[in-house]
Amino acid sequence: MVGTGGPVATFSVWDYVVFAGTILLAAGIGLFQAIRSRKETSSDEFLLGGRQMTAVPVAMSLTASFMSGITVIGTPTEAYRFGTAFWLFGFSYAIMSAITAEIFVPLFYRLGITSAYEYLEMRFSRPIRIIGTSMYIVQTVLYTGLAIYAPALALNQITGINLWGVLVATGAVCIVYCTLGGLKAVIWTDVIQMVIMLAGFVAVIARGAVLQGGLTKIWEDAGQGGRLEAFDFDPDPLKRHSFWTIIVGGSVMWVSIYSINQSQVQRFISCKTLRHAKMSLYVNMVGLCVTVSLAMFTGLTMYSIYKNCDPFTNGDISTYDQMLPYLVMDILADYPGIPGLFVAAAYSGTLSTVSSSINALVAVTVEDFILPVCKNLTEKQVSWMNMGLSVFFGALCIGMAGVASVMGDVLQAALSIFGMISGPLLGLYLLGMLFRTSNSIGGLVGMILGLVLTLWVGIGGQVYPPASEKTNPLQVSTAGCNSTLGQNYTTTAPWTSAVTLTSQADVRPPLADSWYSLSYVYLSLLGTLTTIVCGLLVSMITGGCKQEQRSPDLFVKMSDLICFSCCSKSEASDVTEKAAADFHLKADDSAFKDVDPMSKNVENSTKL
Repeated sequence: MVGTGGPVATFSVWDYVVFAGTILLAAGIGLFQAIRSRKETSSDEFLLGGRQMTAVPVAMSLTASFMSGITVIGTPTEAYRFGTAFWLFGFSYAIMSAITAEIFVPLFYRLGITSAYEYLEMRFSRPIRIIGTSMYIVQTVLYTGLAIYAPALALNQITGINLWGVLVATGAVCIVYCTLGGLKAVIWTDVIQMVIMLAGFVAVIARGAVLQGGLTKIWEDAGQGGRLEAFDFDPDPLKRHSFWTIIVGGSVMWVSIYSINQSQVQRFISCKTLRHAKMSLYVNMVGLCVTVSLAMFTGLTMYSIYKNCDPFTNGDISTYDQMLPYLVMDILADYPGIPGLFVAAAYSGTLSTVSSSINALVAVTVEDFILPVCKNLTEKQVSWMNMGLSVFFGALCIGMAGVASVMGDVLQAALSIFGMISGPLLGLYLLGMLFRTSNSIGGLVGMILGLVLTLWVGIGGQVYPPASEKTNPLQVSTAGCNSTLGQNYTTTAPWTSAVTLTSQADVRPPLADSWYSLSYVYLSLLGTLTTIVCGLLVSMITGGCKQEQRSPDLFVKMSDLICFSCCSKSEASDVTEKAAADFHLKADDSAFKDVDPMSKNVENSTKL
């Protein structure tokens, strides 16, 4: 009987057919794009789709890139265990979209860059660009490994799908269409995968509503279980989720994910006009809100079904990350093919994330490491290099999937990775864009201090998870289970998986319940503020940038804040073409000889 515990069914033949069909569809799109663009083999075409993409497909790709299999698996479980506070991230998405569209997009679009980290060399120095790119590569490989492994593990233990077989298949499919089709294949595949992800959520909600007697009943059960108390105005920074941590810390975290992350920047600068680039972010905001809303309501549906029999406490699953796959096999096994649709939804998220990461890693490696050194490569050689690097990074991400097995709660671990590394990087960008007195020494010292601080807190928080009074897991019950395994689990388990239950009784250092318990959402804010404050102080001590000439185009302008509707297509195209000619580092061999690589081109750009 549904919702009363015990083993669930495994995959049927039709489930395998639906799942395999989805993966083949993704590979087919990549092959189609490769055949369609077989005569357009330039690096610009491979990495940026020829800069001719439009707003809607780019917006759906932006949404799919970070609404990964981790989101499909982790967000409903978040609602089940902690309630709907995560829903408040919708406000953070709106703030992030406005800041990225009105401040970062005009600047990057004006400079005509391919790699987001080209800006760091233009504004500061080449060593800072190399460090920034290296930090991005490490972050992306770690995150992608987690994005591959976590859904695969959860689905393997519930559905019986072979773990490493699916891991390798996932990487292989992504490698195929990334290598052959480039960014266009990635974006159009993301569009299909986004639709499949949303369809998976809708299928679970619809079936749950039928079983429970309607959406109203699900909502009432959630309210009675304390799952609808989203607004907690406690200012305590140690509290995992509150109104302030999500709105303040969450906004900064998502700005760091979208505004300077190559996977996202590469998409909106591929748009054919500045208007389309800005619009893609606003449409993406709607997509993010719809996705998180469906994921949260899926979690409430899960609670309504298991309110009297928690599968984890009952011993039916080994970690909470298996909750949603367990639910799917429990309520949808009677409908052949539908569980396969859900697994396809989870893996669609994984495929979109992996393909986006591979394409972005190739872009920064070529633009930031190879082309500045090997300046005489032909277009054909660069194209072969792009494809070879796609295979290499795909294999590397699969290999890193094993590291993810020790990361605990997948949703929090994924966002923590971005907070620890993207926070200091965001601070460096803001230091350069907003403060004309900041120099290379200040930027470098500030970024290093910010990174050290966030790694200290973030890793400490992983080793010594916060106590339950800071994470506030909600009560669950096993009163309605058909049988229990006699395990003595608490109904208010800590935020990580079952293995953490024993660590709470161990001796904890003094910092464990203070410094290490800082909300993971604040990691990005901590890194950003540390980088800016320390960078400004060191810049002032070292004389600022009085001797360095910097183009006004390297800083935020008042004209950047004008809504996209005021910028005509012709103006945007002209600005991009002229800026690319003046600023792109490959255009002038002398750009790499001086500490200030753009000083010679800057004088020309100011005459535009």
